[in-house]
Amino acid sequence: MPLAPPVQYVPFSIDGFVTALTRDAMVRDAPRAIIALGLEGSANKLGVGIVKHVYAAGVSGLETELQPEYIELANVRDTYNPPAGEGFLPRDVAAHHRALINPLLKQALAEANVGPEDIDCICYTKGPGMGAPLQSVALVARTLSQLWGVPLVGVNHCVGHIEMGRAITGAQNPVVLYVSGGNTQVIAYSQQTYRIFGETLDIAIGNCLDRFARVLKLPNEPNPGYNIEQYAKRGSKFIELPYTVKGMDVSFSGILSHIEKLAKTESDKHSPEDLCYSLQENMFAMLVEITERAMAHIGSSEVLVVGGVGCNERLQEMMGIMAEERGGKVFATDMRYCIDNGIMIAQAGALAFARGFTTPIEESWITQRFRTDQVHIEWRV
Repeated sequence: MPLAPPVQYVPFSIDGFVTALTRDAMVRDAPRAIIALGLEGSANKLGVGIVKHVYAAGVSGLETELQPEYIELANVRDTYNPPAGEGFLPRDVAAHHRALINPLLKQALAEANVGPEDIDCICYTKGPGMGAPLQSVALVARTLSQLWGVPLVGVNHCVGHIEMGRAITGAQNPVVLYVSGGNTQVIAYSQQTYRIFGETLDIAIGNCLDRFARVLKLPNEPNPGYNIEQYAKRGSKFIELPYTVKGMDVSFSGILSHIEKLAKTESDKHSPEDLCYSLQENMFAMLVEITERAMAHIGSSEVLVVGGVGCNERLQEMMGIMAEERGGKVFATDMRYCIDNGIMIAQAGALAFARGFTTPIEESWITQRFRTDQVHIEWRV
């Protein structure tokens, strides 16, 4: 199977990476344009994206960072939303993904005006995420790969968020705050690895917000965190909550237990709006603290906020105040890109593919635990 048109050989690989013996040939023969299909389904969002990378002078050598022209061809998504006050079960999310993947795929191909013959690689979320939804989407990616004769690229979900943020905002070498329903990490790049400086010790910040939204019986549409944000905008009284920062790490489970108790036993004293306001202010202050510490450590003046919680305007505002005081700048995206989507998987996968990375069918399994710092970022120097 060819790596990508017009390459007419299959390079030897170790763990999915081509060996040094084939690298020079790959750089010479690599295509000047790569069209990647991305499939994302690690949680309740199902996304299909198509991106085109153009290398005017061909793919550069290994000693330079890949900086292709980014052209977005399609980015479609559908969300599984359970009733208000309920969370989502993996089996229900997986059923949603199986039912809608074909319509979304057809929609994306139509919007991009491309066919299977135009796709150079099929990128899918390898992990982390929920097992059943991940497996449903990986099965589709595997099937398309064999039907279309197109190579697979397994992508780390977290790296997808980072590369999407970099592509959209133009951030060069930021400290990354990755905040979502399943992850909370402070990250910085060094020596072809996105290194984790700090993270949650228990639940993710998005999970904390979602679970408190269920306590208040807030709707799940468009998402629980958004609805908490709207309630918080109407709050004015700050209620003291646990503030748990341990070095560079944070903990949210105790905060959630405390505020759940207040909501259930002291509802006559605290309005839902004030509770949401206090929860946001408290947890976001914790994130600002550890992010600033990481900036000071590596000497960066940039912060890139990615992940679903990164859409929160108050978090962006608080992070912006801190960065401005340090003479820095905050980069963030809107809901099209910070919430899970297919094009972020296509973006990261296309970069890896340009450096010769592919995932053999026999290694196209998924994993619920796949850390950001386990990925070799070969497209950066």
